[in-house]
Amino acid sequence: MDLTNLSQTAAALVAPKKGILAADESSNTIKKRFDSINVESTEVNRKSYREMLFKTPGISDFISGVILFDETIRQKNETGESLVSILKNQGIQAGIKVDTGAKPLSGTKNETITEGLDGLRERLLEYHELGASFTKWRAVINISNEEPSDYAIKTNAHALARFASLSQEANLVPIVEPEVLMDGSHSIEKCYEVSHTVLNEVYYELHKQKINLNGTLLKPNMIIPGKDSNEPHNPEKVAEYTVKCLMDCVPASVPGIVFLSGGQTDNDATINLHHINVIAKKIHTPWELSFSYGRGLQSAPLEAWSGNEKNITLAQNAFHSRAKDTSAARNGSYK
Repeated sequence: MDLTNLSQTAAALVAPKKGILAADESSNTIKKRFDSINVESTEVNRKSYREMLFKTPGISDFISGVILFDETIRQKNETGESLVSILKNQGIQAGIKVDTGAKPLSGTKNETITEGLDGLRERLLEYHELGASFTKWRAVINISNEEPSDYAIKTNAHALARFASLSQEANLVPIVEPEVLMDGSHSIEKCYEVSHTVLNEVYYELHKQKINLNGTLLKPNMIIPGKDSNEPHNPEKVAEYTVKCLMDCVPASVPGIVFLSGGQTDNDATINLHHINVIAKKIHTPWELSFSYGRGLQSAPLEAWSGNEKNITLAQNAFHSRAKDTSAARNGSYK
């Protein structure tokens, strides 16, 4: 593996003012998004929608990389140009989601284990040939009265580290995503407690499996109360708890942290990121604090597009505006 190249790639993905677009929706997820705008989720429509986003003028001012789905990394437009080439011509790196989804974890009631390690070495080599420079793997952690179990935390952390090791072996930067879900009525303190435990276990496994942290990125949840709790939205408190948790758990050698939007509204995801970076600047956190948003960047352009070619410019303007606002939040200067 080329450790220098891994480190440079990771640093470029969290370059100042820039973050990552998560366009790696599975077939089922993108269908739900398209259903919301009454557009059929065909291969042609999915390609047209993503090509529209990737060709947005000036988007590389705010977007450093895009996480793709297996279908997307193989797609070409009507002129034979690959979507990966379109991104690279914009100065944007292509990444790839490599897990195959969260499946029921045997021995538990409702917990999951993310699968996809079988055959991963060979798939990573192919993705590298197709133009990917980074990868992503998502683990899902639930909070309830009985969850998460130590078993679920440890098995998911181990899988994340195995994924990271295989990615670096293939000269691909792994984005490690242990997501503690917002679902539930838990308090912000409970989210902090669980996230703290999960991150500690993840970095224990990454260390044990000899991962070069300089060539990785972390994609965590923010510390937020459950969406069914009665706690009012308090972005300053979210920022305080989030930064404290990261300072306790994430080694300084990690070049950047790219938050997921995780079911937040566009506005909440932007404001919370802004306040996190305001605190980070004051205490001089050792890593870049950026974003890897899916819905947080795509909801507005998806609605503006609505499957109509006549709306492409309108949708691209909406995408550019969301990316610009999120970039400002990533810099702690969102107004």
